[in-house]
Amino acid sequence: MENRVFVTGMGIISAIGNNLEENFDSLINKQHGISKLDILKTVHQDELLCGEIKLTNNDLLKRLDLPESNTYARTTLLSIIAAKEAFNDAGLKSKDSARTGVIVGTTVGGMDKSERFYKRLDENTDFIQSHNCGFTTEKVADYLDVNHFVTSLSTACSSGANAIMLGARLIKHGILDRAIVGGTDAISKFTLNGFKTLFLLDPNPCSPFDKDRKGLNLGEGAGIIVLEKGEICKNKKRYSEITGYANNNDAYHQTATSPDAKGPYLCMKNALEKSKLKPQDISYVNVHGTGTDNNDITEGLALEKIFENTVPPFSSTKAYTGHTLGAAGAIEAIYSILSIENNIIFPNLNFKQAIPELSLSPATVVIENAGIENVMSNSFGFGGNGTTLIFSKE
Repeated sequence: MENRVFVTGMGIISAIGNNLEENFDSLINKQHGISKLDILKTVHQDELLCGEIKLTNNDLLKRLDLPESNTYARTTLLSIIAAKEAFNDAGLKSKDSARTGVIVGTTVGGMDKSERFYKRLDENTDFIQSHNCGFTTEKVADYLDVNHFVTSLSTACSSGANAIMLGARLIKHGILDRAIVGGTDAISKFTLNGFKTLFLLDPNPCSPFDKDRKGLNLGEGAGIIVLEKGEICKNKKRYSEITGYANNNDAYHQTATSPDAKGPYLCMKNALEKSKLKPQDISYVNVHGTGTDNNDITEGLALEKIFENTVPPFSSTKAYTGHTLGAAGAIEAIYSILSIENNIIFPNLNFKQAIPELSLSPATVVIENAGIENVMSNSFGFGGNGTTLIFSKE
């Protein structure tokens, strides 16, 4: 019999808050974090709007009591801050008897360090070790003193969601008792220039699922959750149960989902089958909702297909934080769990007019006492790699 898997701790840092409480307050007060860049120095300083965390790397180091001489990249520092909060929130202690793993998803790794030093390689060789994506996970594990199982994932914008899914699977199949999982990414010139080249950036605050959407705003942050099997968390707070998950790759295009929405549809369909829930059991969907032309219409078509004429309330929270890439699936999983915990639906900011090709519109106001039982969270990445997670009220 498979183990049941519960969420017992959460930690987060994003453009709308430096911890879990601040993020929740911003969500319910409709306070977004989209602004001009202050921390990252780039020629696009006054041109692009992003969901930037207004803390320098030295500020982050001080919060973690780490020396300024270390080689930690911004991505790594953000993930440790979120992991520390989740670890403490779950009431964990290092070196207990539980088989504990750490799985973190990221796309840019230590790119911010590489951009600073690669032209002076002969003078700054220490940064090289921090460039790869695995460095971040290793440093989270070192900080928490956890080493039973440590691995990294990089599947574009579904990285954080896939880390959560992998952790849940390892617990369900008896390989781990506990998994500290999530995603992290920092804004870098590499990602800014890459998305600008693809003409996917909105010069204004993004408007997911709106008829006149023009693209996304990039963001940064980290979201980490603690998953534990039911047997070891009977006597502690359990935010929710992870009941369903599925990953799919439509293999259609490097940066676009297939126009028939087959990939997103199969993600949701297979996650529902895993959870043994019916479409009508879903109370709220935290959609991927990037604000790009391709994503919003294909995800909308998939929602219409899977839910038929009864699409539940849905919204994209990327208008709050920007698209945080490898962190998005984990940050939005936390928002989904907060929806269950507080019986609330968060609004889709900046929405004005429905997409003509679709018969649905997102929630635009905070909905309290929403009767939340099961929440679906979608994350779709470049290359067609998509993941759906389902969290349920215990």
